[in-house]
Amino acid sequence: MERVNLSEMRSQGGLPIGPLIFAVVVGILMIASLWKVYTKAGKPGWAAIIPIYNLVVLLQIVRKPLWWIVMFLIPIVNFIFLILLYIELAKAFGKSGGFAAGLIFLGVIFFPILGFGSPVYAYGDAAPKAA
Repeated sequence: MERVNLSEMRSQGGLPIGPLIFAVVVGILMIASLWKVYTKAGKPGWAAIIPIYNLVVLLQIVRKPLWWIVMFLIPIVNFIFLILLYIELAKAFGKSGGFAAGLIFLGVIFFPILGFGSPVYAYGDAAPKAA
């Protein structure tokens, strides 16, 4: 097996930095968006960056039982439950099924709209927070 020299790859234009930068920017945008969504729902924003706990908090936001976490561990079933979760998330912020479809298929656009836009959390005793 041939050994790869990174400096040689750079000199030949082999290390694509553009897609990496794009992925990092999209990742930061999604984290910030989820942080704002959690904050609007009266939950701690930092919960958005903790694996598994972020799902627990999201289930609390949409008022679904914690046993749903088990369903996220089952292949194929997890996609169905994720769709149901996003539908409930849209409802929790007073949005329609069309917005839920946007969360499902174009999350990179619709999560920032939910987090940084005007939608207000409609469930529970969480008071709307000023931006």
